[in-house]
Amino acid sequence: MDSSPPEIDGSVHGFVQAFAMIMFSEIGDKTFLIAAILAMRHPRLVVFAGAFGSLVVMSILSAAMGHILPTLIPKHWTQLAAGVLFIVFGAKLFLEGKNMRSGNEKVLEEMREAEEEINEDVAEHDGTGRIAANGEVIPLEEIEAGGPIRDDHAREKPKSRPVLKDLLDGARNLSSLVFGPVFVQAFVLTFLGEWGDRSQIATIMLAAAHNVYVVAIGTVVGHSLCTALAVIAGRYISTKLSAKHGGAALFLCFGLIYLYEASQAADFEPIDHIPRG
Repeated sequence: MDSSPPEIDGSVHGFVQAFAMIMFSEIGDKTFLIAAILAMRHPRLVVFAGAFGSLVVMSILSAAMGHILPTLIPKHWTQLAAGVLFIVFGAKLFLEGKNMRSGNEKVLEEMREAEEEINEDVAEHDGTGRIAANGEVIPLEEIEAGGPIRDDHAREKPKSRPVLKDLLDGARNLSSLVFGPVFVQAFVLTFLGEWGDRSQIATIMLAAAHNVYVVAIGTVVGHSLCTALAVIAGRYISTKLSAKHGGAALFLCFGLIYLYEASQAADFEPIDHIPRG
């Protein structure tokens, strides 16, 4: 009986690890909650398209960075770094789950942060308000009524804006005309929330260890399911389902696997030159 080729086994493992990593790390995360909150205010299909499109772009970028990494650093060092990072992420997830005074506390806190980010984004780009120095959104009606103008920060004259910010705002306005403001808002907020997140770093490390296309596909499929769940019943799922401990176990398992593979790669690394006395 013939066994499966190593290439196929490696591809399956890469896909499963990427898919499982996304499912366990994204449910209840800030980007998940952003999609859930936007879906309660706007058409779900438009929110899904914007959030999922952003995650597809992020998955491709992260996988590409992971593909480049082994050309700069030896593979066993990338595996060692991946193992350490996965263990750190797993330990952090475990502590977050352990320190929750109630099962929904962390989710509710992240939900409030997501709502604040959405409200700030709406106030800044729709002209419906102003962001005070403490981060509070002041409605335009209150500003016109003169209430918050007593605040010294609200009296400050607008400072000159950086050229890059003007260009980005112009690109966003143009995109809003083409794709619609809801699509662009979902895309931008999801991209900013996902950049530098542990799932992005984990995707980079997985792509450095496995086939880049397989990892990209695995993360895209995982993101598609998570985003669909978010726009359909994200708030309910977030308060009823906690993936912290499951994600912690998954990340710790990945970390041990990569540390073992790094040690094996170091043991079998060829020695080009052995000095003789």
